[in-house]
Amino acid sequence: MLKYPCLVLDHDDTVVRSEETVNYPSFCKALEELRPGTPLSLRDFSLWTCQEGFFEMCVNHFEFQEKDFKRQFEIWLNEVMRHMPPAFPGMDRILKKHRAQGGLICVVSHSSTENITRDYLAHFGFAPDRIYDGELGEEKRKPSAWPLDDIMERYGLSNRELLVVDDMMPGCQMAEKRNVDFAWAGWYRQTAPEIVEIMERHCDHSFRTMEEFENFLFSNLTSVL
Repeated sequence: MLKYPCLVLDHDDTVVRSEETVNYPSFCKALEELRPGTPLSLRDFSLWTCQEGFFEMCVNHFEFQEKDFKRQFEIWLNEVMRHMPPAFPGMDRILKKHRAQGGLICVVSHSSTENITRDYLAHFGFAPDRIYDGELGEEKRKPSAWPLDDIMERYGLSNRELLVVDDMMPGCQMAEKRNVDFAWAGWYRQTAPEIVEIMERHCDHSFRTMEEFENFLFSNLTSVL
């Protein structure tokens, strides 16, 4: 029996390694057009999106308006559909094992349904059961708890049957609102001690490697696929 019948997964830098391969370069490209001459280091991009969330970072540090978000999204979507980020080694095995045991896989992300579906089909050979993307709007996208409410109602699950897995605070904040267990996906963040300190202080479970995460999920299964 699965420890958590439903995994609620973030996408970027939880399932695929996209910050340094797509998201940061595309945002810098957007800044060149929308805020010429404004510098942004990878370290600040990582720290601000972790602490505040992507949309909040855009407002707090770059004073984005609705038209800026629209143009930034166009630039990002063009880049992410041209450059597919790699999946983290071991994620394929974990997700397929979870599905083989009857588990659900839902994605709650600030990315788009289009690129998330493409990544899952290309890397894992299946699409998630549900996707809650960044285009839902402020009231429904994380850190709003609306995705968790919808998952629990749609599939008849309790909050104890869900595990939110994310590398950043918006996922943690979403989980806290419904008392859902939160696991920090730390396999990409080990070179950023500030983020490690923030996330390990707030999470229920912390995993610095994919192996730790896999062992936690399936340690109670009597058979290994």
